[in-house]
Parts: sequence; C-alpha cells; structure tokens
Amino acid sequence: MQQWKVGLHSVENSAKLADYRVYPLTPRQKVICMLVGGAAFFTLGFVFFRVVPLALLLSLCGAYAPKYWSGYLLRRRRQNLSLHFKQALYSLSSSLASGRSVENGFREAIDDLKLLYPDGDNDVMRELAIICARMDYGQPVEEALLDFSRRAALEDIENFADVFTTCKRSGGDLVEVVRRTSNLIGEKLEISQEIGVMIAQKRFEAKAMLAAPVLFLLFMQMTSPDYMRPLHQGVGLLISGLALVLFAVCAWLMLKIIDIRI
Repeated sequence: MQQWKVGLHSVENSAKLADYRVYPLTPRQKVICMLVGGAAFFTLGFVFFRVVPLALLLSLCGAYAPKYWSGYLLRRRRQNLSLHFKQALYSLSSSLASGRSVENGFREAIDDLKLLYPDGDNDVMRELAIICARMDYGQPVEEALLDFSRRAALEDIENFADVFTTCKRSGGDLVEVVRRTSNLIGEKLEISQEIGVMIAQKRFEAKAMLAAPVLFLLFMQMTSPDYMRPLHQGVGLLISGLALVLFAVCAWLMLKIIDIRI
C-alpha cells in the first residue's frame, strides 16, 4: 500500500512531481562539486604553470563543475527511466494480452517491477503509482500518462502516450500498440548497449591520452626540474598557457567524438 500513498501524496502536490528534463543538485552537492572541481583545476594549473596565483585563478573554473555533474546525473537518470519504462511495457503488454483491463495492467506492472527491484526505488515505479492514484481519483488514464510523458520528455514515452491516447479514445488495438512500442524501445536500447560496448575501449584510450600529457609533465618536473624551469617563468608561462588551451580543446573534441547517443 505504500506506493499508493506515494501516488496520492504526489497527486495532491502536483507541483512537486519530478521533472526529468532537469536534475537539480542539493546545496551540499553543489558545494562538493565546486570543491572537487576547484581542486582538480588547481592541480592542473599548478602542473602546467608551477605558479600558485595562476593555479588559484584556474581553480575558479570549478564553479562550472556542478553544471556538468548535474548533466551527467540527468543523462544517467533518463537512461534508467527508458530502461525501466520498457520493462513496465513488457508487463503491461502481458497483462493486456491475458485479458486484464488497462487500469489493472498498470497496477500489475508495479508488482512485476517490485520483483525486479525489491527496494522499489526507481522513477517508473513511482510514476506508475501516481498514474494508478489518479485513476482512483477518477482521472482518465490517458491524461495521467500524457502528463508523465510531458515531464519525461523522452521520445519513446511521448510517442507511446500519444498512440495510447488515440487508441484508448478511438477503440484501437491497445495490445498491439503496447507490444510494438516495448519491442521498439527494447531494440533501441540493445543498439545503444552494443555501441557502448564497441566504443568502451576507445573511451578508455581517450582517457589515457588525456592523462598522458599531465603525467609526462609531472615526470619531467620530478626528474629534470632545471630543464622545465624556463616554462614556469617569463615567456615560458605564455607557452604553458597556450599548451593548456590546446590541451583543453583536444579534450573537448575527444569527449565529443566518443559521446554517441541514439
């Protein structure tokens, strides 16, 4: 009964419903991100310049760390949302094929997902509980599903909600719609996973190539400090700055190349 209470509470406080287009960080998370990012940039600046004021100036770039960490968490959350939604559709398809109503099918999907995720802590289970609670309040299931699709802003969920709504109101074949949608999402996820496996080695190589210049500089500074001293004073600082800019551009390009999404 706990999931129904969560759903009822969410309906009464619709302003608090999750928006899957953003991932807000807590103040504590933001502070930690800025501290970690600032420390990383300070270390990078000190390796290149060996001048504390310049390294401190570069550490200010850590203020942008929460933005990138939030983006990473958002991408991971949306990937999990798509995966769990596919599993829910498989359950819904089985329920409809066995003759259950749409309303009961959504309730059965929650029970099936609880078998896969005993802790019950995933977004799709919470959203299904909200949909069921809204149905208990008398709201049509298609309206609740459309609201979820708007907040999810995922193409697969939006397409399913639109087609489901059309079929529900016009009397289409819901079983076939759910089956095809779940198969389509499953195929896309499989392709995405295959691509991820194929480029996993390239990702590792890219990270190794990004670490190599920094490690090489550290090695040279520890073994031949006199040889590296000209780079840390006068015109050498300008050369080190240009090298750092080129390093940043190369890192950005490498990360963009290996960031393949479907």
